[in-house]
Amino acid sequence: MNGKLLKGFAVVAIFAMLLGACGPAATTEAPPPTEAPVAPTEAPAAPPTEAPPKEIPINIGIKGPLTGPAARTGQEILDAYIMAFEEIDYTVGPYKITLIPIDSQSDPEKATRAYEDAIVRDGIIAGAGGWHSSVAVALMEVVAKHKVPHFFSAGETDVVNEKFQSDPEKYGYWMAKGWPTPKSLVSKNYFDGFNDLIAKGEWTPANKKIAIACEETDFGRAVAEPLAQLMSDAGWEVVGPDYFPLEEVEFHPLLTKYKSENVAVTVVTDTATAGISAFTKQAKEMRVPGLLVMHGLGWVGEWYSLVGEASDGVLDQIPQLGTPAALEWAKNFETKWGMKPSPSAGGLAYDWAHFFINILKATYEEKGELTSESIYNFGKEKLWTGEITYTDGIVMPMYKFTPETIPDPVVGKEAFIFPIIQYKGGESKIIWPLDWAQAKLEVPK
Repeated sequence: MNGKLLKGFAVVAIFAMLLGACGPAATTEAPPPTEAPVAPTEAPAAPPTEAPPKEIPINIGIKGPLTGPAARTGQEILDAYIMAFEEIDYTVGPYKITLIPIDSQSDPEKATRAYEDAIVRDGIIAGAGGWHSSVAVALMEVVAKHKVPHFFSAGETDVVNEKFQSDPEKYGYWMAKGWPTPKSLVSKNYFDGFNDLIAKGEWTPANKKIAIACEETDFGRAVAEPLAQLMSDAGWEVVGPDYFPLEEVEFHPLLTKYKSENVAVTVVTDTATAGISAFTKQAKEMRVPGLLVMHGLGWVGEWYSLVGEASDGVLDQIPQLGTPAALEWAKNFETKWGMKPSPSAGGLAYDWAHFFINILKATYEEKGELTSESIYNFGKEKLWTGEITYTDGIVMPMYKFTPETIPDPVVGKEAFIFPIIQYKGGESKIIWPLDWAQAKLEVPK
């Protein structure tokens, strides 16, 4: 019986399955047809941007006598360049600049080795600065050999001009001088100043005798020879010129000679701080008669602490730091470096440094790169022709070169000029040009 029941259940189950298979469809409606799916759109790609240029390191040499008899001046020049480059964060375009000090030691041979080392070992692509004329003459060969442009050395001798003009393609790498030749500035200014002071009645010399003593260097001769010629041509008797070593500090024999000659004016120039200071003090001790010109006494800011009252009445030819900007710079310089700057050394170096920076910037903008070749070519095309000038300086109203003056800057009241000053009580006042005069000449009695 159980077997039957199981058979009946099976039949019923099969019958039910067949009914389900043939029954009506499920009552749930299918979803309405939809549009074909749209692929998600991607955000528009950002326009490609240029990768910022990588920082490119370059080295620039700054030359000066950092040791030796003129070390105080050389350090001031270097410090002025450092201040100027700090103001641009040592950066021009993508280039990061490192300044390489080059110690000339006031010696042409040592300077040559140091400069060549800076080119070969340190890879400087350009140089700037400098002080001595004899060093400048020697280094013209080095920069010509390696084709590394150098700017604005204070070495002012005519020998630089003669070499430059003899072969500008070779010696043009000594791009431009920081001081013009003495025959067009220093020597001529003293000659013109003496004549103007006599004509105005501020000076009546006891006689027409002039003593001239200078350091035995290209610079010393460059000052002495044209001044001696100008004075001789005007009817003066020239005692000298006498020359002495750069390291000399004993001048009593020379001063004894000048005193015995009863000279009306004595003109001395010496780039060594110890030498010019000693000459000034010894001349006052011996009471040498007439006007005393110590050209370069004020080339260091501490000149008064070195010579004191011996400087009273002394003449010099020094640019001035008279504008608010110049005085602010001088204050900042002394705070930073702990020494008073001279307008002739630190002041001019600071101006030339900024002019040099402007040249680097303009070279990069025009040439697209800073290399020895691009800087040299820009200098020839724009500096030598007077197309780029500098008028934002703290010492001179304008720094400019022209095809007629190169390698010298343009000289004049509206450009590069050294007024004649007279010291008294630790201060200096302009006495020439006469229309710039801040005081009348005081003639020693």
